[in-house]
Amino acid sequence: MTKGGMESVEVFTSEGKGRGLKAQKEFLPGDVIFAEPAYAAVVFDSLTHLICHTCFKRQERLHRCGQCKFAYYCDRTCQRAAWLNHKNECSAIKKHGKAPTENIRLAARIMWKIEREGSGLAEGCLVSIDDLQNHVDSFGEEEKKELQADVESFLEFWPPQSQQFGMQYISHIFGVISCNGFTLSDQRGLQAVGVGIFPNLCQANHDCWPNCTVIFNNGNHEAVKSMFHTQMRIELRALSKISPGDELTVSYVDFLNVSEERRKQLKKQYYFDCACEHCKKKIKDDLMLAVKAGESKPSAEMVKEVTQFSKDTLEKINKARMEGLYHEVVKLCRECLKKQEPVLADTNIYLLRILSIASEVLSYLQMFEEAADYAKRMVDGYLKLYHPNNAQLGMAVMRAGVTHWHAGLIEAGHGLICKAYAILLITHGPSHPITKDLEVMRVQTEMELRMFQQNEFVYYKMREAALKNQKIQVMPEPSNETSPSLFHKKE
Repeated sequence: MTKGGMESVEVFTSEGKGRGLKAQKEFLPGDVIFAEPAYAAVVFDSLTHLICHTCFKRQERLHRCGQCKFAYYCDRTCQRAAWLNHKNECSAIKKHGKAPTENIRLAARIMWKIEREGSGLAEGCLVSIDDLQNHVDSFGEEEKKELQADVESFLEFWPPQSQQFGMQYISHIFGVISCNGFTLSDQRGLQAVGVGIFPNLCQANHDCWPNCTVIFNNGNHEAVKSMFHTQMRIELRALSKISPGDELTVSYVDFLNVSEERRKQLKKQYYFDCACEHCKKKIKDDLMLAVKAGESKPSAEMVKEVTQFSKDTLEKINKARMEGLYHEVVKLCRECLKKQEPVLADTNIYLLRILSIASEVLSYLQMFEEAADYAKRMVDGYLKLYHPNNAQLGMAVMRAGVTHWHAGLIEAGHGLICKAYAILLITHGPSHPITKDLEVMRVQTEMELRMFQQNEFVYYKMREAALKNQKIQVMPEPSNETSPSLFHKKE
């Protein structure tokens, strides 16, 4: 297949896993194996007025579509780029009186594209929409009810003058969305803002320790010359050296869970039993559940009690976060850490989860020194568990670096920012907005570090003056979700 930069991969039938993708040539860490624009994509219902409906960037001031009053865009460039996909949606929303939910909007966009182009192999696609898996036969009672409700809402919204589709085909499209909807994030990669369908990406099978990562790139519509415009796309990037003939794999779930939990999650959301090496051999499970060793080794009873206490605390924390009670979150974290520290080892996932929340919330509350201490311990644990080129690891190291920098711990801050930059160059690439932000921070902290090494006293005086004159940049408000997962699933 040579269309759309897909010549370096081929679809093959993978034993026990159905279709998969195979490399046709060698790739090195950081190489883009392929880039793929969305077949169709929509912004989440809760963010339709805050996010551009073309590039999915979060912007302060957006232009609203004058016709349907529903769609929002960065500027005229994004609005023009959207018209082909928005045209039918625009008149349907006007007739319907309001916009339907994200699932219905995505299904409708897919159907209008099929109406325009047919459902065969689209340009640059390795597989047609008709051939994507829908797993409708594996749906439980609850999922079947949701599917039925979606189909009914779709039929109410779908205009009578558009091409009519049979019930079974409409169900297939909703099944495809349910299994293959890919999470889209804003330009900083910190918040999930929408869902899209990328048929080629759907062919990549899961591995808990994959050789590829998928990064969403919002594209660049701001370039003065349109020849430098780039469209919104996903990029499949190599994490390690890949030889011709190797299967290309991505991880559908975060690795930071014991194998049994990951397998449960994969079975529930994607309907397959993971048989990857890390699950079969339970690799790193021992580290994730490790307890303090040596003379003061805690009893099994004590470990069980602290683990249960950690789980209960995490539930309380989630509730407090939802209500924006951040000081309560900090109190709960401190209490939990007091109980965990004598019992759980530094790679234990329950300890790491509390450290992660504590450092994020304390940074938001501008209590940077305490946040930096927790962030450092979190990163030390993560480095022993994650693949060295894991995107989530890179983002966590970046956050820890910024926290140290804000705390005035310039040496550690600069070191962490450099480490994060090295990871993100591979996972996101040099032109991604996050990597560019990080490069600015790297240069800034390097300059400050030089100043610090020449004269500590002068450095702290200048820092003090700078902080008095300008409000310190507040960290983003902690989100209630963990980092966006690869595929968008209704919980």
